[in-house]
Amino acid sequence: MAAPLELSCWGGGWGLPSVHSESLVVMAYAKFSGAPLKVNVIDNTWRGSRGDVPILTTKDNIVSQPAKILNFLRKQKYNADYELSARQGADTLAYIALLEEKLLPAVLHTFWVENDNYFTVTKPWFASRIPFPLSLILPGRMSKGALNRILLTRGEPPLYHLREVEAQIYRDAKECLNLLSHRLGTSQFFFGDMPSTLDAYVFGFLAPLYKVRFPKVQLQEHLKQLSNLCRFCDDILNSYFRHSLGDG
Repeated sequence: MAAPLELSCWGGGWGLPSVHSESLVVMAYAKFSGAPLKVNVIDNTWRGSRGDVPILTTKDNIVSQPAKILNFLRKQKYNADYELSARQGADTLAYIALLEEKLLPAVLHTFWVENDNYFTVTKPWFASRIPFPLSLILPGRMSKGALNRILLTRGEPPLYHLREVEAQIYRDAKECLNLLSHRLGTSQFFFGDMPSTLDAYVFGFLAPLYKVRFPKVQLQEHLKQLSNLCRFCDDILNSYFRHSLGDG
């Protein structure tokens, strides 16, 4: 019998199994590939220290970061991409790179940097799942980490450049959403009738943006105008996560 696979991740809300993009990527891929994950949702008894989830634990391995976790699952024969052609595999890598460069900075900004969103939604939500006194420290640290990640993708040095790059971040993200919408078209998934790695990434990045109720929603408003992307998120939630949805 295979060693059990346990995933530690942030939990759900607003009709999502997780509100955290990188946790969602792994959860969706596991559903698509049939990997039997036992999901351990972080709560206020959590013993971690840095918020660096998702983390996959097996008898012999601890793996973090979505790309590394997905590679590990593929080596265990849980492969959502086995029907893809070489060209589709190359397209997958290109689109994931695009998502991380063009869309992720705006998702991080929406959650962790935009003041109204951070103080009214993100910080209270995450703090409520982190044990005291870490709950006083970790959300701020995660916010700072998100900001650094945004600036890294922009190649901008110190923090005072953020206002200058903010408009560009959202322009890039909207262009990326438009491109994804055009690529998906009327298909159920990005490569036809079966979900793959690319679908897991797109779902992980889009679903929190689509579902979480923020006071500042400029990117959310744009996404909601792209009905095929919203349908894509809803279909995955209904087909794969109906029995594991969190409250919000």
